[in-house]
This record gives sequence, C-alpha cells and structure tokens, in this order.
Amino acid sequence: MRILISGASIAGPVLAYWLTRYGHEVTVVERSPVLRKTGGHAVDLFKPAMDISEKMGVLPRIESLATGTQRLKFLREGTRKPISGDVTKIFAAASDRHVEVMRDDLSEIYYDAAREDVEYLFGDSITSIGEDGDVTFEVGSPRGFDLVVGADGLHSNVRKLVFGEVAKTFTGAYLAVLSVPRELGEPGAMSGHIGPGRSAQVYGARHIDDARAVFLFRSPELEYHHRDVARQKQLLREAFAGLHPEVDQWLTYLDSDRVFYFDSITQLREDTWSRGRVALVGDAAYCPGPAIGGSTSLAVLGAYVLAGELSRHSYDVAFTRYENEMRDLVHASREFALGVAKTLIPTTRLGVTALTRGMQLVTSLPSWLVRPVAKLNSKGIRLHDSMRVQDYERQGAGVPAP
Repeated sequence: MRILISGASIAGPVLAYWLTRYGHEVTVVERSPVLRKTGGHAVDLFKPAMDISEKMGVLPRIESLATGTQRLKFLREGTRKPISGDVTKIFAAASDRHVEVMRDDLSEIYYDAAREDVEYLFGDSITSIGEDGDVTFEVGSPRGFDLVVGADGLHSNVRKLVFGEVAKTFTGAYLAVLSVPRELGEPGAMSGHIGPGRSAQVYGARHIDDARAVFLFRSPELEYHHRDVARQKQLLREAFAGLHPEVDQWLTYLDSDRVFYFDSITQLREDTWSRGRVALVGDAAYCPGPAIGGSTSLAVLGAYVLAGELSRHSYDVAFTRYENEMRDLVHASREFALGVAKTLIPTTRLGVTALTRGMQLVTSLPSWLVRPVAKLNSKGIRLHDSMRVQDYERQGAGVPAP
C-alpha cells in the first residue's frame, strides 16, 4: 500500500521503518524544512521500546548517546542544605531495561534507520484529506494514498483535519525546556531547586554542546498560542520569579536566541484513533502527558503495533486491532500520568518534603533490593515495563491487499 505519514519526530520514523520492512511504499511529510532539532528534553525508553529498538538494529547507537545521568541534587525553597539521590536506583525500580536519551538524538536515529527506503517531504504539510485518500499539500502537488497516518504530535494537524476537536484533560501543569551554556550543567548529574508548585533543574550530557534547564510548574490554565514564544517566555518568568538566584540566572537566557520549548502537560482522552483511511499514532492519538506519562515509549510501541497489524490485515481490521491492543495501556498511562503530575510538582511545603524524602528512601535501599520491591506494583512505577511486544514477523507478517 501507499501510506502517507505526517510527522518525522519519533512515532513517524518508527512507523515508516516497520511499514517499509513489510513491503509498503511510505512517504513522510514534515512541516519543518529539516529534521527537527528543537533542543528538547531528554526522554525515557523503557524495556518494550528498547526491545523494539533492538529489533530495528539501532539500540547500540541509542545506548552510545545516553545522557548518562546518575545523580540528582535538589535544594528546597527556603533551605540551605541540598538533598541528593541516585538516579540509577530510581530507574532500576521503574524498569528492567531503560535508557535516557535526548529527544533530538532519538529522532535522528529512527530517521536514519529507514531514510534510504522512505520518501521524506520536508518543509510541507497536509491541507486536506479526502475519503478516498486524496491529499493536498501546502506546497507540493496533490497526491493519492491508500492510507494516511497522523504522527504529528499533541497539536496534530491530521487530527484537526479529520477528527476536529477532541476531548482533552489539562493536568494543571506546564513544562518548559531552555538551552543554556554547557558550563551550567554537569554531565551525569541533574541539580536544581524545588518549591511548592514549581521546580527547575539543569543537566548536561557529555556529547551535547549545551546544557538544558527544565522547568515544571502548576497553574490554572493559561491563555497563549502554542506558537507564541514571546508570551510563553513571559509566563515562565512570572512562574519562577523569586525561587532562587540561580534560577534567575538560567532565565536570563530567555533573552537570547537559544532553543526554547513550552507547553501545557495535557492529555488526549479519545479512545478511537482511526476514521476511514486515516489513523493516528503516538502523541497525536493518545498523549498521556509530556514528560510524565511515558509518552515516548508509548509512541514507539504504538507505531510498532500499527505497522504489525497492517502487515497482517486489511486496513479497517488492522485499525481496530491496533486500537484494541493499545487501549488498556493508554488508559493506564493516563491515570499514571495524573498521579505523577501531582507527585512531581507538589503544591505544599509538606508535599515537597515528602517528595524529596521519598527520593532519598528509594536511593538508600541496597541495589539488589530496589527492583524486587518495585515489582510488587506493576500498575504503578512498573507500568511501562508491562507493555507487551508481539513478534509480528514470527506471526507471519505480510502485506495484505488494500
């Protein structure tokens, strides 16, 4: 089949890889004129996403570009003594197999995995999708496809064109990431400040030429457009005024042309991710909340499942099976993310103390005990390792008739 994918970040290139592997003819359209280098935050790949990456042959490259963060250090607002933690134990509690990697690096790795077999159209976007698969573009000439897949993120253009407005849940929190000079961050460590309703951290990695400052804060829903960067910077300054002089220093780099990201931590609540010949995958379909719900691993798994089902069934059956396969996991990820949002950004001083003390408790456990204790709760911190990875190739994956 001729399949058009919108979006070249994470889910799009992974889906393109597996679809071409199963013999489909794949085109990816991306609004950005080049592969996006957004300067974004580090993302986590848990065991299922790592297993899929291993099947793709890209896991060694991913692991070679791991951030290597091992230590945490927080200073609570109004105190002078920092609290430290061991990141390796925290992630050992969460997953049997885990890596933290910069989002830009991961996107490039997945893109390279199939770039020779996929047609990429950069600097263009879809303007309309017909019921028969006819597509018009902002720049390019109209073309016909058998299927169209939106892998274009939380603010998906494909979702807007085909599904219109969908149900969303605002978690009450915001995330911002700012590129700052390399010397402000220490490779292998994340340090920062935390107070009721807000936290700010900075970290580095040995292979990147800057450091990243990450800001999380709680707020009633704010009014701004997701492309209005000036307004976003103003809101961030207001949210972190007075937390600590060091944070004030990081915020001065908002005045430069350094890469900046800002968005609400919002969930999509729809349970149907297909309509006619169009499907959605990753954050475009079921974003559980950026930075808190394992959305990157969920996107990798969703792309893998969608491609696998399309390799075995007609598209209408495949879409239904894909939704059924992902639905329970998406529901669990949503609930998990809502709990994480409350835990990571406590609104009281007592909550801040509980969070930091809890971190100390986990990291004080002997390494051999951390994982067995965590495994007692598969619906909590171990949720992401519960994702099932089917072996579609062993199940006779092939290319069905359109």
